[in-house]
Amino acid sequence: MIVLDILCDSGHRFDGWFASSDAFREQCQRQLVQCPHCQSTAVSLLPSAPHVRRGATTDPGGESRAPALPAAPAAQLFQALAQIARQAENVGTRFPEEARRIHYEEAPARNIRGQASAGETMELLEEGILVLPAPVPHEDEFH
Repeated sequence: MIVLDILCDSGHRFDGWFASSDAFREQCQRQLVQCPHCQSTAVSLLPSAPHVRRGATTDPGGESRAPALPAAPAAQLFQALAQIARQAENVGTRFPEEARRIHYEEAPARNIRGQASAGETMELLEEGILVLPAPVPHEDEFH
């Protein structure tokens, strides 16, 4: 998995996780890469460089911290989260409404996924409803 810096035509900057650069280009051609802020599919890559952290680091308080996880466990975590999301009930654009119904025990508790705008996501979080904004890649995009 690679993480790319992406910019939409409205100037919103966001990250995207892809199996490869080719997977990003192919998804863009199919208009599957969408800005999480405005839902625009007119996106482009921003220049970026890899970040490599070696050994322990020190935080501003002088405490020693362990090095960041290597890429392999991060990719495994992403795959596990994607698997959970694929198994969740897809409620589409009814996601904010259904998340509230579950939270307030008006509907049975279950894993759901769907679409919500950035504003709707913030409202859910402010209400204490835990949501995880994340893209769910297609099966063929995993190694």
